[in-house]
Amino acid sequence: MKKASILIIDDELNTREGLREALADDYDVALAEDGIRGLAWLRSHHADIVLTDLRMPGMDGMAFTREVAAWPDPPLIIMLTAYGSVQTAVEALKEGAYDYLSKPVDLDSLDAMLKKGLDVLARRRGTSADGDAAEPEGAIPGIIGRSQVMQDVIAQVRQVAAARTTVLVTGESGTGKELVAQAVHRLSPRADGPFIAVHCASLSDSLLEAELFGHEKGAFTGATERVPGRFELADGGTLFLDEIGEISLATQVKLLRVLETQKFERVGGTKTLAVDVRVVAATNRDLKAMAEAGTFREDLYYRLNVINIRIPPLRERREDIPLIIDHYLKKCAADNGRPVIHCGSEALATLSAYDWPGNVRELRNCVERMVVFAQGSTLTLNDVPVDIRRALSEQFSQAAAPAPAASAASSPTPEPGLDIHENEKALIIKALEECGGNRSQAAIRLKISRRTLHRKLNEYGIV
Repeated sequence: MKKASILIIDDELNTREGLREALADDYDVALAEDGIRGLAWLRSHHADIVLTDLRMPGMDGMAFTREVAAWPDPPLIIMLTAYGSVQTAVEALKEGAYDYLSKPVDLDSLDAMLKKGLDVLARRRGTSADGDAAEPEGAIPGIIGRSQVMQDVIAQVRQVAAARTTVLVTGESGTGKELVAQAVHRLSPRADGPFIAVHCASLSDSLLEAELFGHEKGAFTGATERVPGRFELADGGTLFLDEIGEISLATQVKLLRVLETQKFERVGGTKTLAVDVRVVAATNRDLKAMAEAGTFREDLYYRLNVINIRIPPLRERREDIPLIIDHYLKKCAADNGRPVIHCGSEALATLSAYDWPGNVRELRNCVERMVVFAQGSTLTLNDVPVDIRRALSEQFSQAAAPAPAASAASSPTPEPGLDIHENEKALIIKALEECGGNRSQAAIRLKISRRTLHRKLNEYGIV
């Protein structure tokens, strides 16, 4: 499997060699001493990502970024900046850089940024992260699903993308709310502008305010220079506020004002700045209930909730699970240097029946674990983690528990010790009996689509 390629540009030999040593196992790495040599190398070679120092003799990182970002299908550029040069690095973002890291480089942060950057690059090029063709016509790259509920989500995204109004994306943790926010941005007239994300729950109240609105030099201890905030960086584009339900009431007041006026002041400043920013917010919490309880401002809730896109959990779109498994099998095999692995029918049936409380994030982690420990080219039931099988057995037992007024003697009840298919067959028979043979009602009770129920009836010979 071909490795992603990275070009490292830095005039310090120790930095170049240190980064090459850290990245060489996972990437094809090339080196250049300055922007001029880096530019010459790129004209005859391919790089997925460029790590470039900001201050270099000859052509510096800023001039390099300005030149390369204008190319068709340019590499992602990550700026490496010494302490005290953050302001200039932020300017580089406006010139087309993807992100920046402060020196000395934290390797864990760099690793996470590279992986996320490669996903961004894959979506930009219209491919999946493993290099396969993107989803079929009508789909949105990065959003996997052919179920009706996901088709409804995709239709909503396409419809609201052209508008200027705020969007609230709701759904359980792990459902892919940021992917939907990115899709809204990519399909909007702002697609050429920046997409800036802020994860609100990861910052304290004071840090979040400075992150959103920026700060002036001397605004607080450690503020050694003026730094623009995320609203300023997102000017002309989209600002994604993840976990919006976690911000304090004090910050909510200031956020509401910016949403209504598109104006704000940096922390410690008096100058009013105006921006043109579309806000997409996301939460896994019930903001309406929080507003009623007084823990979230009602006026801000209504200002954010102009358009609501709800992302359904995996248990409400089980027919999409095989597609998602196939996608991550290929990606995880490539990431871990393993041959492409396929999912056998028993393993697939088991994974599709599980409720996935952690949703796509949990499913992805499970697939990666199976790929790493797989003994052959096809995953079997034994490859499914024991905790998943145990939880599924409990899931079947709870679903099959008789209603208070029903008699349990007349219908089969799944038992935790039985084979997974016997459990599933018994559960289907019980649901049909309790619904008087009505297949649509039985499918609803089983939380599967009618098409899936019909397929399983044929599979098990149930008439």
